Amino acid sequence: MDLRRRGTNLPKMGDFNQSVILEAIRRSREGLSRTELVDATGLSAQTVTNITRRLLDDGIVEEAGRTIQGPGKPRTTLRLNAGSRFSIGVHLDPAVMTFVLLDLAGNVVGRRARRTPASDARHIIAAMADAIEKLIDRSGVSRDLVTGIGVATPGPLDAARGTVIDPPKLHSWHRVPLRDALAEATGFRVTLEKDTTAAAAAELWTGDVPPDGSFLFAYLGIGIGAALVLDGEVVRGVSRNVGEVGHIIVDPDGPECACGKRGCVEVVCTPQAIVEHAERAGVFADDRVGSDPEAVDERYSALCDLANDGDQAARAVLDESVQHLSVLISVLTNMLDVDRVVLGGPFWSRVSARHLALLPRLLDRQSATRAVRDLPVVGTVVGDDVGAVGAGCVVLDEVLSPRASALFLDS
Repeated sequence: MDLRRRGTNLPKMGDFNQSVILEAIRRSREGLSRTELVDATGLSAQTVTNITRRLLDDGIVEEAGRTIQGPGKPRTTLRLNAGSRFSIGVHLDPAVMTFVLLDLAGNVVGRRARRTPASDARHIIAAMADAIEKLIDRSGVSRDLVTGIGVATPGPLDAARGTVIDPPKLHSWHRVPLRDALAEATGFRVTLEKDTTAAAAAELWTGDVPPDGSFLFAYLGIGIGAALVLDGEVVRGVSRNVGEVGHIIVDPDGPECACGKRGCVEVVCTPQAIVEHAERAGVFADDRVGSDPEAVDERYSALCDLANDGDQAARAVLDESVQHLSVLISVLTNMLDVDRVVLGGPFWSRVSARHLALLPRLLDRQSATRAVRDLPVVGTVVGDDVGAVGAGCVVLDEVLSPRASALFLDS
């Protein structure tokens, strides 16, 4: 069955059809001829010719040689001109800010990272703008080729106003108008996205996901979140805040949460909760100074190092955290019935081996569909920068990916 997206030959559908053609070329990696594009998109030969001519004139696609396939004249292969456009992705994490420059194919061509300043939002935004300027300058890429900036932040967000609303661990961020403030500071159009959603977008763009694929992305950062891809598209929700899972109960006998319940994800599964568990279990002396993101990050890394070196107490703490995480994921996958589970985020690489060894078996035990099919569990292909890469991919996605909403006509 051919599951590639199809275009429409109705009039006034040029933008959608152009996106369909661009997506087909991008997904092919090696490129497609015009004849292959007709087969792949369902568009007429004349429509494909007209759109590809325009894309060639704009430099978005380029000719990549000729191939002979049976009788007739050789076919010209068209491929994405990755260096024709760029985007910038920013991940605002309470501990570290990451900045990436992506080409049109989603490849990282420049990267910077710096500690998130322990100051108010105004100074943090200024630091972001400065880092973006330095990233562009050192890359040698013309500013005119940068299509925009995508920023991934912890939620919740007010997407309509472009504001960040009281995110965890960013205590001075109360309804900060990040989108407009960063746009004013940099001169670029800015798109704001939840970090979990951005991570799923990165996986969708760079992973081997079929056009109709679905997966749950479990995000392991300073906070724990989830994102959903259905039928090849990221699900954002009415307010663009899908994935707020902090108050799902995973351990009824666990610590009390600020919401009044016990054993919520927020007080059991986050790095801070795991570090506190390690301290209560005697893995560390309870002498940590403060619970700021940097201090938690350092102690969590130390816990992972101990577990990897064979410390049984440290390993027991992390193994219990996998048990709790499996409860969260199984609740979501049993409800959503997705193709697979993908795990990633800034803390993922430190625990990936142990999690991948334990999670599939734990999820299988709790699966409502175990008699019907397996549920694959994989780590992200993007790495620790998945939030920043995803934020940049969201900007590219607006240029390259077809959306059904483009088919609505004005009355």
